[in-house]
Amino acid sequence: MFFKGDFHLHTNASDGKLSPQELVHLARERHVDIMAVTDHDTISSVEAAIEEGVICNISVIPGIELSTTHNGESVHVLGYFKDNSYKSQDFKKVLTDMINYRIYRGEKIVDNLKHYFGIEINYKDIIQNAKGVIARPHIAKAIVDAGYPYSYEHIFKNIINEDSPAYVPKKNLSVEEGISLLKSVNALAVLAHPVLLRKNSIRELLNYDFDGVEAIYHSNSIEQTAMLKAIAAEYNKIITGGSDFHGISERDNGHGDLGCVFLSNNDIETFLDRLKK
Repeated sequence: MFFKGDFHLHTNASDGKLSPQELVHLARERHVDIMAVTDHDTISSVEAAIEEGVICNISVIPGIELSTTHNGESVHVLGYFKDNSYKSQDFKKVLTDMINYRIYRGEKIVDNLKHYFGIEINYKDIIQNAKGVIARPHIAKAIVDAGYPYSYEHIFKNIINEDSPAYVPKKNLSVEEGISLLKSVNALAVLAHPVLLRKNSIRELLNYDFDGVEAIYHSNSIEQTAMLKAIAAEYNKIITGGSDFHGISERDNGHGDLGCVFLSNNDIETFLDRLKK
């Protein structure tokens, strides 16, 4: 029997469009058998997704995508929880502190948009519409909804990009701190979408205590996937795969569609075996 797994999915608890329940139902429509919810710096959608998965007969793995930095570059770390240790109050406090900074950061970006670009948007409306972690897609949507004549692509590349005067850096953990945090709540730590790295060496990062590599990713070329699988084998790491689905259609900003890439039988078995250890 063939099994299909997508282990990189976002809900509206962070910067995705769909609720946890809607995400699970879409996964069922796409014939996904097993999935992981990996919202940015929050676990608030995990329980609802797991409960809906039981109803829809889809296995849902609790996860997260932690924001970390290394050598001045954003490095995302996917965490997959082996048990319910993620319910730890200490862990939740760390995530709450990160979310609170995101709220401050979003407000500062909105102030900077007015100062540098003459763009005026209502931050209270952004918070209300986001219903979770504030991220740049929420700000881009507010700019478009306010009637400014910019495409989402233009906004991300020219107005709220990292080189823009309106941009405010994230307050992130180091890679080592992020991995340590995940290990403290009994999670596997996987290097997310290494194909997107520009300033860091994959091999250098794998000297840290990663358990795996997201070798299968929607924007990989065939050659890149083969290369990442080879590196994972060289460093004795498991591989995972995911679409990085956000459900944002025309304002997708480079994310994949649910189930467009996936992990299949043998790799799923290896992944699940590591989750059980």
